[in-house]
Amino acid sequence: MYDVIIVGGGVAGLAAGIYATRYNLKVLVVSKDMGGLLKLAYVVENYPGLGRSNGLDIMTKMEEHAREIGVEIIEDDVDGVGKEDGYFIVKTSKDSYKSNTIVLATGSERRKLGVPGEDRFRNKGVGYCATCDAPLMKNKIVGVVGGSDSAVVEALLLAEYAKKVCIIYRGEKVRPEPINGKRMLAMKNIEIIPFTNVLEIRGDKMMNRVVLDKPYNGNKELKLDGIYIEVGIVPNNALAKKLGVELDKDGYIIIDKASRTNVAGVFAAGDVTNSGWKQAIIAAAQGSYAANSVYNYLGEKKS
Repeated sequence: MYDVIIVGGGVAGLAAGIYATRYNLKVLVVSKDMGGLLKLAYVVENYPGLGRSNGLDIMTKMEEHAREIGVEIIEDDVDGVGKEDGYFIVKTSKDSYKSNTIVLATGSERRKLGVPGEDRFRNKGVGYCATCDAPLMKNKIVGVVGGSDSAVVEALLLAEYAKKVCIIYRGEKVRPEPINGKRMLAMKNIEIIPFTNVLEIRGDKMMNRVVLDKPYNGNKELKLDGIYIEVGIVPNNALAKKLGVELDKDGYIIIDKASRTNVAGVFAAGDVTNSGWKQAIIAAAQGSYAANSVYNYLGEKKS
């Protein structure tokens, strides 16, 4: 029997595990994908005290910290959650575990573009993580779909390898952080194609072109050796739904300032919540708040 089971091994989940362990609680972190989305970040420059780092290094150190202070971690899929006899049950592919409380730190996943050819050519030219395979694009022509800071960061990394990078964006101007905007403008091999949508991804064994909704240089087909989709994230909320946790209109878990949900004993933190700004430092703060709320909740139940 655990005091708290934390589902998710990203920033929020590990922060919750570290703080809950320091409260002398019996803690279990369960995650199939330790490190979450942050481990895929090419460069992180805004996490206080770390300077210029990359996501994998940050998450490796965070996991090492958690294990050093005694956080129990199981790397496994969580297949289901429920409640029996006043306890929460977390079922994985190999076993099931009981707990007095749960912290949902299930994070998010990359949103798909949703066009023909996307699934067919996934990992055959269609990607969602330039950090994972940018070197494969050396001397090639690559596209990035999206207009956020994340899209620009992907383009900057690809531009270090590719002959040319085309940012295809449905709006007028991309919206990077100022420092990344300056870096983008300094890269001569990055071109922005505004007011344009990708309608289809085509190819043979590998993708080799996309169909646009308006002509580019007189042609609606654009030849590309690869394309990276960076059009936002969607929350991993399936477990929250099973527990009856309230979600907002976009599917994010609604929490109060102390990371409590509407279901007693269920707390949430990180990108899966309705915090408007998806940043690692906010996920860490919510994780620590969730641990504090778990500690207070268990104390109130005992009194």
